[in-house]
Amino acid sequence: MGRKPRWSFKEDRRLMELARSSKSLEDVVRATGRSPERIKKMAMRLGLSIKPRAAKKSR
Repeated sequence: MGRKPRWSFKEDRRLMELARSSKSLEDVVRATGRSPERIKKMAMRLGLSIKPRAAKKSR
């Protein structure tokens, strides 16, 4: 699997939007095509919090 280029300003903004909408890490991985490790690193740089996984619905 090849490496993606550096994060663009547009990708930074997209990550901010996904974090604000409380998306899980898995959702962000699917939406951005980036690895979980890179997403966590960039989120930390931007001061964002991303949930590790989607909350399960209670019955």
